[in-house]
Amino acid sequence: MADTPIWMIVPGNAPLSVLLLAVLAMPLLYVARWPVHSLVHALEHLARSPLRLVARWLVAAAAEMRERNRQVLLAHGREEVQQHIAREFERIAAMVRRDLEGFPALQRRLLDEITRVEEDYRKSGEVPPPPPEWVEAVAAIANVKNGNELVQRLLDEINLSIKEMHEATLDTYREACEERHRILNGFMPFWRSLDKTLARAADRMTSLGDRAAHLDAQMAKFEEIVRGTEKAEHALTVSQATQFLVSLVVLFIAAGGALINFKLIALPMSEMVGAGDWLTPSLRTSEIAALVIIFVEATMGLFLMETLRITHLFPRIHNLGEAMRKRMMAVSFVLLLALAGVEAALALMRDMLIADKMALLQSLASAPQPVAADGVLSRIPTAGQMLLGFILPFALAFVAIPLESFVNSARTVGGALLVLAARGTAFALRLAGNVLRNLARVLIMFYDLVIVLPLLLERLMRAKSPESKPADEAPLLAEPDKSSLSKRLAARGR
Repeated sequence: MADTPIWMIVPGNAPLSVLLLAVLAMPLLYVARWPVHSLVHALEHLARSPLRLVARWLVAAAAEMRERNRQVLLAHGREEVQQHIAREFERIAAMVRRDLEGFPALQRRLLDEITRVEEDYRKSGEVPPPPPEWVEAVAAIANVKNGNELVQRLLDEINLSIKEMHEATLDTYREACEERHRILNGFMPFWRSLDKTLARAADRMTSLGDRAAHLDAQMAKFEEIVRGTEKAEHALTVSQATQFLVSLVVLFIAAGGALINFKLIALPMSEMVGAGDWLTPSLRTSEIAALVIIFVEATMGLFLMETLRITHLFPRIHNLGEAMRKRMMAVSFVLLLALAGVEAALALMRDMLIADKMALLQSLASAPQPVAADGVLSRIPTAGQMLLGFILPFALAFVAIPLESFVNSARTVGGALLVLAARGTAFALRLAGNVLRNLARVLIMFYDLVIVLPLLLERLMRAKSPESKPADEAPLLAEPDKSSLSKRLAARGR
């Protein structure tokens, strides 16, 4: 009997002991029903209220961040569209100055020449003028039959003279027409050139119209951005996300080029600063020196792009005076050129070091190794390494362009991701709060299921006694009011 558990009422009969314990505990559990329900609700409220507060704070923070991101996005889009509009105006002004500045004078000259050509053409197409009226009168006199021979002879002479004068007039008129036709034939090449000039002017006007249409589209986009429409916000968000991805890909490519550049100059730098010098157990000084050279090249390239006003990462550089900006541009280019020359020399030194190492290994080998002939083919890798070492610094200089795009778009993309993360976290917290509330209900139902027999007796007693119970017995017999309980718990929490 010494090893019998203390909870076992009937020694040696565990099921009967458990049944007796359940019967004895049933009234206690029924009496403790209201406190247990209150405890479960209090624990559920204690765990769910902070989750709801944090979820509400996250939703409010997400809304505030979204509004800030929207303002930044619209401001950036407005600035970008303003730059596009300014460039379009500059292009249109240049086009007008180049193509349409002398158009009024050209038009006047063309109209004068066309008028003159039309007049000559109209004159050349005139029919011979009719003979004067006096000629008809003389002809009528000449046709008069008179018996006097002297008068008849005089009239014949007059008629003959008039005919000769008429033929001379027609010959003169024909010669004038031929001269006009020769003038028109001489005007034909000029006329064709005028036609081509007008066609080019029409093409330029069409190109100017296309530029104006593109400018109108940019102005419509700018108006939508100023109004802050959903369409403009969506378009700017998509554009920023595209720029972020493209710039990220370009930066990865540039990182690959920088890695190749590092491998190209790391070995000769070990000979310059010492191969046995270590800053840390895993990092050599030569590697740090090679990285410093690459970073300085990238920095000079960034300053060069800034002074050329291609990028706008540093407003102070962008706002420099013209003379100071040109000096800084020249200094940056000279330093970049000097570093490119240093890299070309290091690339040549690398090839020489590799050749010396191979010669040393061949001399230490037991069997003699064939030595490659020193010809043109053997110099091609060296020339390629030197050319690569000279070009890579200038290639790294253009990293400033995708870097600026990445910096500008990362603000929008990062803000959108933060908003999404805040909303997702708020949803998860609300979901956890709902799970806790339902879990509390499940625990309460399970507790009521355990004491189902006293609850059944309570319902039977209620059914037999229709009169209401006293106020002090109501909490023990009635279902706990969850709404009033929640209000009291909330009041206590406040």
